[in-house]
Formats: sequence, C-alpha cells, structure tokens
Amino acid sequence: MNDENQSQCPTMCSCLYFTSNKLNRILNKMAEEEFLKTGLSPSHALTLMNIDFQPGLSQKELSEIMNIKPSTTTRFIDKLETRGLVERKTKGKSSYLYPTPKGIDLQVEISQCWTNLYKRYTKVLGQEKGVELTEIIDKAATKLEENIHE
Repeated sequence: MNDENQSQCPTMCSCLYFTSNKLNRILNKMAEEEFLKTGLSPSHALTLMNIDFQPGLSQKELSEIMNIKPSTTTRFIDKLETRGLVERKTKGKSSYLYPTPKGIDLQVEISQCWTNLYKRYTKVLGQEKGVELTEIIDKAATKLEENIHE
C-alpha cells in the first residue's frame, strides 16, 4: 500500500463504487483534454460516432446503445444539431438521426482523439493491462446490469 492509500479510510480502497468513480473522474479529465480541439465533449463525440456508424438510428435505439436516458439523448442531439453535425428526420412519432456532411467530416478527428486517449492511458497502464482492465470492467458492468434488481 502506498502513502496515499494509507491516509485513506480502508473502505475507499476496497469499495468498487469509490474506486470506479475515481477512475471515471481521471479518465474523463484525460478524455476532455483530448477532445478539446473538436469542441465536443467525449460523450457528444461518441453520440456522433454512433450516428455516423448507423445512419437512421432512432433516438430510442441510440439511448439503448449508449445506455443513457432518452432525455440525455435529446440534449446531446440538440447540441449536435445546433452545431450542424446531425439532423433529425421525423416519420410519424419517431425521429431518425443522420450525420450531416460536416458531422461526417469530423469523424477522422474524433477517431484520432479516441486513439490519443487510448495511447495516454496505455502508456501509463501498459497496453495489456489497459485492454484487460477494459474487458473486466465491461464484463462486470454487464453482469451487474443483468442482476441489478435481485
């Protein structure tokens, strides 16, 4: 245990809730630094990437893919639409999402930001550990989500 851990309550180091939130804050700071040049938050960039990857997604489908509330999806889409990066096409009661040419053009820069973020954390953690940690977290999140109401 290092000096930092010795000065913390034991629960802080052994609790998944606190350690995952700590990791999230650190990664979020790194991601925001990488995406600063795009003018988008990492979440907005991921939203745009999903729309570019699957043009014609409904807002409901996008919410499910990103595991966020529909109201959050609406806010993300509103911002991307205001910036001229996506457009909504309404059919009946549903809205379908499409990237604009400007949104498509931004994909290379967004992809580079994700690559830069990956390089930053794997430089510290090591590539193998970075991949392993991502897989462990993904599996844990899936398992917890499947059993959240037990």
